[in-house]
Amino acid sequence: MNTAELLADAFDRVQEEVHAAVDGLSPEELAFRPDDKANSIVWLVWHLTRVQDDHVTDAAGLDQVWTAQGWYDRFQLPLGEEETGYGHTAKQVASLDGVSADQLRGYYDAVHEQTLSFVRALDDTALDRVVDERWTPHVTLGVRLISVISDDLQHTGQAAYVRGLLRRR
Repeated sequence: MNTAELLADAFDRVQEEVHAAVDGLSPEELAFRPDDKANSIVWLVWHLTRVQDDHVTDAAGLDQVWTAQGWYDRFQLPLGEEETGYGHTAKQVASLDGVSADQLRGYYDAVHEQTLSFVRALDDTALDRVVDERWTPHVTLGVRLISVISDDLQHTGQAAYVRGLLRRR
């Protein structure tokens, strides 16, 4: 297995977990929150997708799927198009109520396809390229991609946990 195959496999696993978290749930179920300050499944999946879209496209020099492919307009959220969910309040989390599983899967799958197109073309030397100089040490492409995968898996795990709570109610 080479670098590109390894990264593609990791992102494929994220896609499987995203689908498992949202499949078969109504918009009301996706909006379930264990308490009024907790994150919902819909927010968790939207957030992880926005972060992947933002971080990978920045590193790849591509346009975000969110805006370039019209997902921002399709979601019709009362949020700015640059929003990724960092620092969101409980009210902002609730603003995603009503988004469907089809919308979440559609947006995630579009981001996933763009991500795979990018990572499948990478070789080992590409991973050492610095993509963010705001940190010490500077962030390389390899570190950024692993960070996105880690963040995605954490949030899909959280969404699966909330789904489990919902199903036990």
